[in-house]
Amino acid sequence: MALMSYKCPNCGGGLVFDPDSQKFQCEYCLSEFTEEEMKRMEEASASPAEEEKAVLEEEGTAPQEGDSSQSPETGEAAVYTCPSCGAQIVTDATTAASFCYYCHNPVVFSGRLSGDHMPDFVIPFAIDKKEATSRFLSWIGKKKFVPGDFFSRDQIESCRGSTSLTSYTAARWTARQRRKRKNSAPGSPAGPGTQSIKRYQVERAGTLEVKNLTRNALKKSNKELVEGVLPFDMEKLLPFQMGYLSGFQAERRDMDGESFAGEAEQEVKQYTLDRLRSSMDTYSSVRIKDSSMEIRDPRWQYALLPVWVMTYGHRAGGKTYYFAMNGQTGKIWGRLPVDKRKLAGLFFGVFFPVFAALMIGGWFL
Repeated sequence: MALMSYKCPNCGGGLVFDPDSQKFQCEYCLSEFTEEEMKRMEEASASPAEEEKAVLEEEGTAPQEGDSSQSPETGEAAVYTCPSCGAQIVTDATTAASFCYYCHNPVVFSGRLSGDHMPDFVIPFAIDKKEATSRFLSWIGKKKFVPGDFFSRDQIESCRGSTSLTSYTAARWTARQRRKRKNSAPGSPAGPGTQSIKRYQVERAGTLEVKNLTRNALKKSNKELVEGVLPFDMEKLLPFQMGYLSGFQAERRDMDGESFAGEAEQEVKQYTLDRLRSSMDTYSSVRIKDSSMEIRDPRWQYALLPVWVMTYGHRAGGKTYYFAMNGQTGKIWGRLPVDKRKLAGLFFGVFFPVFAALMIGGWFL
């Protein structure tokens, strides 16, 4: 499997995507390059590599696909060689981008993002590591009952693969409805103060476009954690380029659209039904007599979405807590530990003064 390592043409240092400038930056000489410049460098470096591979294959000395101790398709650990320092990089089957643990050079496993696993789109990170840390600590600071020593030191760059569904739903249904009207005028046929009931036969039909219904497409990820930071602004989807993964950890999907088809279809149909029902909220009651709904031309598209994942090992409880931050909007989700002493302080600070006030008030009654 091919390993891609983006190198600075000025100093040879590793190039990573910088969320702040939305450019590719050298970590050593701080040179910056645009997406177009990266594409040209990628195309220029691809030709010599292909020629070298062809020569080696002719000589019968070409390395086997993947150059690993385990096949990526087995789901077991695979070992690759860092193109910068020659050290071994150990990954699992879904890892698509990572770092060398020795020289910290960013690498992209391009072979794992090809064919059916090639993403259609990507949303680049808009929040860098420093800003993510600052926002997380600010979020923690607003929680009153979190232990005072809570601090997340292990910030893990992560770009999770998600699947988005675009579908067009057409629906036609018929409903019997009742509308109540109160007659208060004297001389009304039903008498003053009574109700008359009128029934209407109403039909509603329409076509509704549902876009970007997002599902997590990685089995090993925490579904609750990843979906807790939704939604993303899908208007900012860009055509996928390998360079956007340089400097981050990334996972390829191991689930396809069929895994979510039934669940997604029910959600789309329920949403459509609710929209049609809301168009008749002027009636006092609605009873569905007949309905039909059809999903037309569903299309699954594969997108990599930016998620910062933070972990914290709480010493007191011996438990690890996981947090996710939307790398585009900054939305944070996760379960926090609770300091029981602070809760007890709140209880005694509120209960006893109230109890004492009630006792004094009862004494003088």
